[in-house]
Amino acid sequence: MRLVLTGSGASRGMALGRARLQQPSRDLVDERPLPADEVEAEVERLKRAIEIARDELAALRDKLHGSMAREVAEFIDAHSLMLADRELTSGIYELVRQGRYRASAALKLQRDRLVAVFEAMDDPYLRSRKEDIEHVIARVQAGLLREASSEERKLAARVGEILVSDSVAPAELVPLAEHGVLGVVQTAGSRVSHGAILARSLHLPMVVAAHDALGAIQDDDLVLIDGEAGEVIVHPAAPDLARYRAWQRDSLQRSKQLALLADRDTRTRDGVAIALYANAESATDIALARASGAAGIGLYRTEFLFMQRREPPSEDEQFQAYCDVVLGMGGLPVTIRTLDLGADKADASGLTLDDEDNPALGVRGVRLSLRHPQLMRTQLRAILRASAFGPVRVLVPMVCAAEEMSQMRVLLRDCARDLRSAGHEIADNVELGAMIEVPAAAIALPSMIRKLDFVAIGTNDLVQYTLAIDRNNDHLADLYDPLHPAVLRLLAQTITTAQRAGKRVSLCGEMAGDRRYTALLLALGLTDFSMHPGVLLEVRELIATLDRGELRKHTAALLRAPTRERIERVITRMHAP
Repeated sequence: MRLVLTGSGASRGMALGRARLQQPSRDLVDERPLPADEVEAEVERLKRAIEIARDELAALRDKLHGSMAREVAEFIDAHSLMLADRELTSGIYELVRQGRYRASAALKLQRDRLVAVFEAMDDPYLRSRKEDIEHVIARVQAGLLREASSEERKLAARVGEILVSDSVAPAELVPLAEHGVLGVVQTAGSRVSHGAILARSLHLPMVVAAHDALGAIQDDDLVLIDGEAGEVIVHPAAPDLARYRAWQRDSLQRSKQLALLADRDTRTRDGVAIALYANAESATDIALARASGAAGIGLYRTEFLFMQRREPPSEDEQFQAYCDVVLGMGGLPVTIRTLDLGADKADASGLTLDDEDNPALGVRGVRLSLRHPQLMRTQLRAILRASAFGPVRVLVPMVCAAEEMSQMRVLLRDCARDLRSAGHEIADNVELGAMIEVPAAAIALPSMIRKLDFVAIGTNDLVQYTLAIDRNNDHLADLYDPLHPAVLRLLAQTITTAQRAGKRVSLCGEMAGDRRYTALLLALGLTDFSMHPGVLLEVRELIATLDRGELRKHTAALLRAPTRERIERVITRMHAP
């Protein structure tokens, strides 16, 4: 029977596929006693499920290439080794043979035992390995379910899979997309979480906060998701499938129309030049940025080089990755953000703290980097070496005080001196800038601006910290509001302060690529935007219809407005013909 679940659209697009529950053991663990005459058959069933899991990992490993291989190969290899570990598998077989547990119940019990062992360990890194145990057992549980029938497996292979889960860690999305997952449904999360941002980068339709999804959807149900409307349709009917086919046709036609704008300058209707940069974290993003005619890379995220690794990447590994980006942009400027781990972006090497009471307010961004100066030197050396191949800027995240930028300036200068002494070619001048994503940085910018070569505004966190609202908490999604008067005033103040000091200022948060805010940002004086490359041409198309001179006449009214409702009225007047 057709069922419609509602959530929040986090990554645009539609996808049709067979549901794959990431945690099937929740509802499908069979705890009935196992009859003696079924023991060996159950052991064989368990062996087949483990083989399915091994084969899936091996196939995924073979598909990886380039930067994707560097990012996730170690993660896959660790899981493969666990599946080959005799202590893990023999314990499960013993539970079936001696304890008369069915396969799903034996897997759950073995998982609980091992997780308890890891949780009792003192070492933070070893404690974090419990997640690998959970992921490996979940994969085998899924292997048990995929025994269903050859016809069902063939159908699932034809239409692909829709992942249904409570939440998906950002690092998991890359291998899932490589493995052919077509879309994601989460019961929790928000559209401004790091996972949602990465899903948009991977062009993976996503619906979050679909609270009833795990209870209402079964494995192998046919599911249609609409990442813009925030809808999940279980067992779609003929009209739903017709709408999906129409969307596919319209998307193809729209892509062809937008492609015509790739070689055009970005100018407002009254002739003001606007710079549209791209946010990136993968080779695919770089290629799309070039194809869309981006002015450069306004934000290259480096943390995905570090996640799911036991050891941080070496200087040479990082240099190669950054060099690929710089060469890929063919002489256009590339802004590389230094390591921004912490909060919901944890690594596997133990750099981040896993026992912080409030990680969003903890050791993250520049705070983490300054606690590990050798790690920071390694990254800065790699960035500086890449600067020999094209224009590079260094962007520092989560800055709160001028002292942090002074320390980063000293580190950058020392690294440049050492590299030149060792005979390395580096650029004569590499600009150093700060991300303004903490209210303290926005307020203190007038006294900090002389220490900066440029400024980039990160609205995702600026909204979060200004309003004291966890951006990953779907219960507060309605309160997470970029149009709050306090947020607009901080944006306007930051833009004005930088421009008066003659410093370049860009905005690289999600607001930059959201067409609902384009006119507003132009009215506040912004001329440099950085966004996901997949929406760049749409924003260019819109900007060509807007008169910046007319929009600027509404700036004072926007900043005087005391409520969101009043701000929306001003925006409506701005769009009036």
